[in-house]
This record gives sequence, structure tokens and C-alpha cells, in this order.
Amino acid sequence: MNIAFYFKNFEPSPGLREYAAKRFDKLAKYMPNADNAEVVVTLLVEKTRQIADVVIDADAMHISAHERSDDMYSTIDMITDKLEAQVRKMREKMKDRRKAASSDVTMGVVSFTDEGKVHSIEESDKYSPKPMSVEEAAEQITAMKYEFLVFFNSEAERINVIYKRKNGDFGLIDPGVSL
Repeated sequence: MNIAFYFKNFEPSPGLREYAAKRFDKLAKYMPNADNAEVVVTLLVEKTRQIADVVIDADAMHISAHERSDDMYSTIDMITDKLEAQVRKMREKMKDRRKAASSDVTMGVVSFTDEGKVHSIEESDKYSPKPMSVEEAAEQITAMKYEFLVFFNSEAERINVIYKRKNGDFGLIDPGVSL
């Protein structure tokens, strides 16, 4: 996480700098890709008011917050608590979206018989595809001895199908459509 501090209308003490850096570093644990996150912290003093403005830009989130009080330390505490709540809420929303995307998938086996006969679905099954990487899906298809596996690709965040080829390799179908 890359944090940039800007101080306006006052010169911060080394203790205040260290305290602010420590408090804002704790936000990284709630971000999925904290290494790519940019955090801009502006601390300023207007007469007796101690004000903090923060903007966080990460992969899938843009969050901003504003707080003020009579003490800069309590302003930093208030704004980090506010940001922590916002980041947690965004993270829960992402999890819910991912969970909804990996909702039940119906698989069916279609039987093709001789000409002149009606084709029918002889078997169907419902299950929730589990989020996993392509490598994990390949390991699971091998372990379970399936011909194919429908799974939620955690890297692409889409439903994919992996199948065994006749030569023993794997094929991957990615429809390229996010749910």
C-alpha cells in the first residue's frame, strides 16, 4: 500500500507522523490487493479545527472520507475507523457478489439416440460451483476422475468449464461473461 501524506497549515511532530503512518497501514489488511492501493492523506489545521481528508484508490474500490475534531490524534482515529468500516463493507459486498456469481448451476446429460427419436435430458444435477484457480480445478478433475468440471474461476471471477482431452491434457472454456 502506497501512502502519501500532505500536511497543510502546520508542521507535524515526528510522533504524529509515526502515529498516522501506523494507523493507516492497518487498513491494508482489509484490502484484497493492498500492494496496488494508493492512499492520499491530507491533514490540515483551520483555526482550531483539525481536519483529515483521505482518498483510497485500489483495484476495485474508490473510497474517500472526511473528519474533523479539536485534536489531530482523535481526528486520525475517527477517520481510520470510518475508512475501516467502509473498506469492510466494500469487501463484504465483493464477497456477496462473488457468492451470487457462483450460484447454482444446473448440469444435464443430453442423450442423442438414433434418427427419428426425440432427444431428451436423462439426468440433471444442481450444485454451487466453488471458487478456485484453474490449477486447482485441474487437480480436482484428476482426483475426482470427472470428464469435465464447472467451477468459479477465482482469478477471472467467472464461471468456467475445464475438461479432459483425449491426449490427457486439459481444455478450458471461458465464456468471457461475468455474472
